[in-house]
Amino acid sequence: MTADAIIIGGGLMGSSTALQLARRGLKVLVLDREHPGRHSSGVSAGGLRRLNRHPAEIPLSVAAAKIWLNIRELLDADCDAHFPGQIRVAETPSDLEKLEKRAAEVRALGYHHEEMIDRDELYERVPALSPHCVGGLMCRDDGFAQPFHALTAFRFKAAEAGVDFHIGARVDEIDQKKGLWRVQTPLGSFKAPLLVNSAGAWAQRISEVLGEPVPLTPASPMMMVTERLPRFIEPVLGAASRKLSFKQMPNGTLLIGGAHLAKLDFTHQQTEMEWRKLAVSARTVLTLFPQLKDVRIVRSWAGIEAFMPDHLPVISKGREPGVFHAFGFSAHGFQLSPVVGQIIAQLIVDGETEFPIEAFRIDRF
Repeated sequence: MTADAIIIGGGLMGSSTALQLARRGLKVLVLDREHPGRHSSGVSAGGLRRLNRHPAEIPLSVAAAKIWLNIRELLDADCDAHFPGQIRVAETPSDLEKLEKRAAEVRALGYHHEEMIDRDELYERVPALSPHCVGGLMCRDDGFAQPFHALTAFRFKAAEAGVDFHIGARVDEIDQKKGLWRVQTPLGSFKAPLLVNSAGAWAQRISEVLGEPVPLTPASPMMMVTERLPRFIEPVLGAASRKLSFKQMPNGTLLIGGAHLAKLDFTHQQTEMEWRKLAVSARTVLTLFPQLKDVRIVRSWAGIEAFMPDHLPVISKGREPGVFHAFGFSAHGFQLSPVVGQIIAQLIVDGETEFPIEAFRIDRF
């Protein structure tokens, strides 16, 4: 089967890119080794976060935030997106100083989405918070969405635009002949002059075949969810000096993460939960909300993510003609996905992009 572009990986980055390319008139094939969202896209926390982004990511994140606020215009679906704001909580004066420094750094870059809030506003927004906190850093229009719903919406919209998705299309071989990339899979051979590597934790294998090895590390961030509770918090919370991602979902459950990693057997795609590390996340929550001490954890899980040494993604043209990369989002790519699709489509169709992506070059390593 021949097309204009082959995208390896049908997660959020691949599906977003496929949609943007199809909207610009290209015939696109998406190949996924299992089914889209099986790993990082389907098991993330769904954070729509500009707060505390690396400076290189801020322009992309700010642009993505505008898209998410009007996501129905792009996807004809709201992805269960909510925008109650996100807050990094300061528990001590030194925390507050740390957050004030961060806010000043963001302002110096010409952005004003990260705002300091004092203790009164913090407790006005999160009255259930333990009384020892002293303030926070807030992005007022940040929020979250449901990852699987978002991925499904991107896939359906891309398919509606003419994209062909092939499930169970593990990449076994890649070669180039007469200006066409040939990708051999258990489902057969696919050919196109353009090749996009958005294979997530498997992207290193693709880039190696293409002569561009990268120091990607697969890892498995853990999440846990509680029983349903009466509503008591709206903003998404993090902490200035602790690992924490904490939100109450619309159904009343609490979704808790803390960047702690499970044991990963990458060869067999198996994870083993590290309960002592999850207990650290639980204790952090209890420090901030001691009233939750008797709440039950009902489920925990760990997906497989692609981490880069500098925790910045690869969003880049490849060395070989017709090759492009979008991977390595290090557990914070969900919010960026609409813009990443735009960037790769611009690089392919226009030869350049309006966004600053020098920091994300694949050859930086």
